[in-house]
Amino acid sequence: MARTVGLGHQDFAQLITNDYFYIDKTSFIKEWWENGDMVTLITKPRRFGKTLTMSMTEYFFSAACAGQEKLFHNLSIWKEEKYRNLQGTFPMISLSFANVKEKDYPSTILRICQLVTDLYNRNAFLLQSNLLLEEEKAEYRKISMNMPEVVATMAIHKMAEYLSRYYQKKVIILLDEYDTPMQEAYTNGYWNELSGFIRSMFNSTFKTNPYMERGIMTGITRVSRESIFSDLNNLEVVTATSTKYETSFGFTQEEVSQALSEYGLAQKEREVKDWYDGFSFGKRTDIYNPWSILNYLDKKTFSAYWANTSSNSLINQLIRQGSPDIKIMVEDLMKGRAIHVRLDEQVIFDQLDRSESAIWSLFLASGYLKVTELSLDETSGKQEYSLALTNKEVFLMFEKMIQDWFAQSTPSYNQFIKALLAGDVKAMNVYMNRVALSTFSYFDTGKRPSDVTEPERFYHGFVLGLMVDLEDRYLITSNRESGFGRYDCVLEPKSQKDDAIILEFKVHDPDEEHSLRDTVDAALKQIKDKKYAASLQHKGISHERVRMYGFAFEGKKVLIG
Repeated sequence: MARTVGLGHQDFAQLITNDYFYIDKTSFIKEWWENGDMVTLITKPRRFGKTLTMSMTEYFFSAACAGQEKLFHNLSIWKEEKYRNLQGTFPMISLSFANVKEKDYPSTILRICQLVTDLYNRNAFLLQSNLLLEEEKAEYRKISMNMPEVVATMAIHKMAEYLSRYYQKKVIILLDEYDTPMQEAYTNGYWNELSGFIRSMFNSTFKTNPYMERGIMTGITRVSRESIFSDLNNLEVVTATSTKYETSFGFTQEEVSQALSEYGLAQKEREVKDWYDGFSFGKRTDIYNPWSILNYLDKKTFSAYWANTSSNSLINQLIRQGSPDIKIMVEDLMKGRAIHVRLDEQVIFDQLDRSESAIWSLFLASGYLKVTELSLDETSGKQEYSLALTNKEVFLMFEKMIQDWFAQSTPSYNQFIKALLAGDVKAMNVYMNRVALSTFSYFDTGKRPSDVTEPERFYHGFVLGLMVDLEDRYLITSNRESGFGRYDCVLEPKSQKDDAIILEFKVHDPDEEHSLRDTVDAALKQIKDKKYAASLQHKGISHERVRMYGFAFEGKKVLIG
């Protein structure tokens, strides 16, 4: 009989005690311990088992969990006597920043201070011992939500000292989802303030801490060393391309195959692979997203389970307000192509609005892209990556995100699509101007707006919208000439009943064109001069079935002819 799939459990003991579906990942404990790294930073996408792994590690090592060895009796770690003797033998500090999602800096500090205060309250037995001096007890009692920042940054260090003295043994420190407040700080504009506080806290906790045996930090992103890790030269960073712990997070092909068999779904393996496979960690290219696998085992229907567990607001913002080049590369990704970029896997949050490399680093770390090829540029020393959308689930997430771009002008946008298909130029002009008026600023960064780049951001996003909404009827390709916004889009019909359509976008140049009508004429002339219709006619589409439209932009005004 198949085990119950208990969704959303992040407490290791609950899973094991209730015999819920669980894939044995206790080999992580052995691998981590034998690697001997002082501080390990593990970055994996959300919902890939990081929190459960931290819970498992705590139950295994923590002195507070001594006597709970039965949790591990049927798991691989218990096969070796050396590790049986380690269970429940270390003082432990375990914290999570998962819920530190505040809108401003003071609230974030208050939340972190609350977590530290809870840590002190859990260990209040220290006050009853003869361990602490009276001065230390007085300092202990000063730990509160409103403590000064200088006290807060040293508080974990001091707790490690107290626990180490009490147990006569150094402390293991676990910090889950360390980068959640970092992402919130970037999104809400207080990155510089928070980075200084976090840098001081991490330095005292993980670097200048003689009471720490070892530490683990987990998160989605590898935040740049310069921003918060400048003092931590004892940090071992494990990213998507690292070979360490490559099967400890997510499910392998073998594990998924066994799970599908257990639940009588072996015949669905090919579809499951298309939907949820594609993640690569180290040399393993067969890693599945566990959240979606668990949901599929439970519900037995395909859906974008993992992609829908987050608002994806930062990813949406970076694409929507990104440069035309970003949108062009997204267009390639949506067509199933790989993009080729140079990047460092560390994410520099304060460069996200001006560095394409930082953006692709974030997408890779977050799991939306997979590495299809990796090489080293010997000249620059930077890694060269070939990246593609991870799987069908991620593709559908991007598709929905693009559709949502025009949600505020949905009636006008939908009417424009109908008018385009019907060849109604007058209606196209009416509805396109409404769409442009309501969404132009939505595509602009708001930080360094430009009369030249703002229209480009809009219509490159607009082409992505056409790709998504017309994919069933048309194969959409583009020439993508850069310069001052020149860009053509070719809609090749999949059915004989539809006409082919060529769109040319052009920004009005007052030095060369007297009016928007002149700009439209210049766009139409470009279509003819460059013989954009030739490829269509070569495929057997007659000249009579090819419609051509010039789009002229001037600010938020559009003229189509």
